[in-house]
Amino acid sequence: MENAAKAQQELATFSQEKLDTIVEVMAVSVSKQVENLAKISFEETGYGCWKDKVKKNLFVTQQVLTYLRSLKCVGVISQDDEQRTMDIGVPFGVLVGLCPVTSPVSTTIYKALIAIKSGNSIVFSPHPHATKCIKSALDCMIEAAEESGLPKGSLAYMDTVTKDGTKELFNHPSTSLILLSGVPGMAELGRCSGKPVIYSGTGNGPVFIERSADVRQAVQDIVSSKVFDNGISPSAEHSIIVDSCIEPQVRTLMQEQGAYFMTEEESCTLANLLFSETGKHRPGMVGVSAKQLATRANIAVPDNVSLLVAERKYVAKSDPYSREILAPVLAYYVEDDWMNACEKCIELLLNVRNAHTLTIHSNNEEVILLFALKKSVGRLLVNTPASFGGIGLTTNLTPSVSLANRAYGQGMTADNVSPSNLIYIRKVAYGVRQVEKVSLKQESTIQDHDGSINAVQKVILDAIRMIQNS
Repeated sequence: MENAAKAQQELATFSQEKLDTIVEVMAVSVSKQVENLAKISFEETGYGCWKDKVKKNLFVTQQVLTYLRSLKCVGVISQDDEQRTMDIGVPFGVLVGLCPVTSPVSTTIYKALIAIKSGNSIVFSPHPHATKCIKSALDCMIEAAEESGLPKGSLAYMDTVTKDGTKELFNHPSTSLILLSGVPGMAELGRCSGKPVIYSGTGNGPVFIERSADVRQAVQDIVSSKVFDNGISPSAEHSIIVDSCIEPQVRTLMQEQGAYFMTEEESCTLANLLFSETGKHRPGMVGVSAKQLATRANIAVPDNVSLLVAERKYVAKSDPYSREILAPVLAYYVEDDWMNACEKCIELLLNVRNAHTLTIHSNNEEVILLFALKKSVGRLLVNTPASFGGIGLTTNLTPSVSLANRAYGQGMTADNVSPSNLIYIRKVAYGVRQVEKVSLKQESTIQDHDGSINAVQKVILDAIRMIQNS
């Protein structure tokens, strides 16, 4: 942390052009290793699908990089000659970064790029179950960046990872901001540090198919999204709510897409495998394919199965399917109309209080607007696969693999986290009028109920007269 703070003093003097050159070199160097890093990540964690992780890594090193090129973060970032104002971007300082075991490589690359892009140093505390792949990605970028002029220590990581060590990073005097992604067990330590925290995590994201939707496209979007990387993408759907009048069509189309609707007995058996008695995910059951899950639960499924579906009626804390399921498994609810579906979505969001992402498939703009106004979520996605729309691949949201959730106080923003969240704006304003020429007119005398002016109001009125007469 001391080295990072010293390095950041030099980094803060760099122009945006110089920072951009370093970021470009970092991205190019790690892009050559995306497949290898994806394989290392899968072998180390056992989560997801390595081929899908390659796509995540390419998204960060290609589409995100394209977005970053046009972004101004430090120095003069905007200027209004008519209003005589100017915005100066200033780095926060030294950041601490934590990355999730579900997407360790892509998130690490992303945080490193946006930190340097915005002139900040960053020190990572690698996830204890993903240290090899995180360190490999960082080593690749550190070597390339320092050869291109990045001050040594600007990009670093703890070699020995412990909870106490991470706590020391949080509480270090040089720490300016904590970037915490997908490690809920560290969220309380982050908040207790007294430092600003941007918290990004998965959420219990519902998706509603409303009767006016293109049902075939909606089902295709949902299945492809939930199956991607075996259901562990940050904005992936976790439950589906269907308008009752289109339910038979939805069910048939889902089965055509490889969804298997479990019996109640099968659903209970699978739930006991997915979660422990305390409600936590069991080891080895996260990011596992539907076929593997079915085999472990002794459920006979067709060879083409890609998604397991548990039919539910109610949302309850005691029901495992009301929680976040980091696997290709969906809870399935049927409601009579959009109003009941709206309430069901709210119940699901409140059940885990993550308020992350909600998706709706509909062509009724009034219903879409009402969903947007009522739901306490960071992002509402419309007619798009949530796994891809949430990160900005199929939408015009900021391209990002760190999706913050602020609605219930977990962090300081609900944005798709970008370099703009890692700076503060210094305002510059020129004087455009003389105080003696500013007219402050006393429209009326504010009186108490008995007609007299009270003491506080008299002081205010006297101050106004002094300014006018000066």
